[in-house]
Amino acid sequence: MGRWEPDARGRLARAALELYVERGFDRTSVAEIAERAGLTERTFFRHYADKREVLFAGSGELNDVLARAVAQAPESATPMDAVAAALEGAAAVLEARQEHARQRQSVIDANSDLQERELIKLASMSATLADALRLRGVDEASAGLAAEVGIAVFKFAFRRWVERTEEKELVRFIRESLAGLRAVAADA
Repeated sequence: MGRWEPDARGRLARAALELYVERGFDRTSVAEIAERAGLTERTFFRHYADKREVLFAGSGELNDVLARAVAQAPESATPMDAVAAALEGAAAVLEARQEHARQRQSVIDANSDLQERELIKLASMSATLADALRLRGVDEASAGLAAEVGIAVFKFAFRRWVERTEEKELVRFIRESLAGLRAVAADA
């Protein structure tokens, strides 16, 4: 290996995503990722448990953003208003990474095991929202329902954003999706 360079974790993540897009997830090895990043396999495993983890490493940060936004919502906020604030907080984190998100999603869409892992990540986000709502005094059923609905809105808005059906910020897709949900619920 050459001279030491900073940001090994970021370099590994970029190399992995490039290779996953070029070759496919299943046809990319940890050794190839490390080589592309100019690092060793040992260094890879210091940063990531396995090659899937490269795609899901930011989940903890996103959950922290969701929990913090729900906690900081005004006391008068309804459970869905608090969830909406949390989704907007998540959008702010993701906004600067649209191209990364688009490429990441294309890799996940091409692999059923990764799709399963993505569903687990989304379930974790829902649990985080529900826990944060319960800490605000929301009852169990209402907290769980608001969290699940919020994640459904997020999934729908995120898909539209990464597919670039329209040039908008993720937060606008989230707001439109929430408005659509309210309209559907009003018709019920």
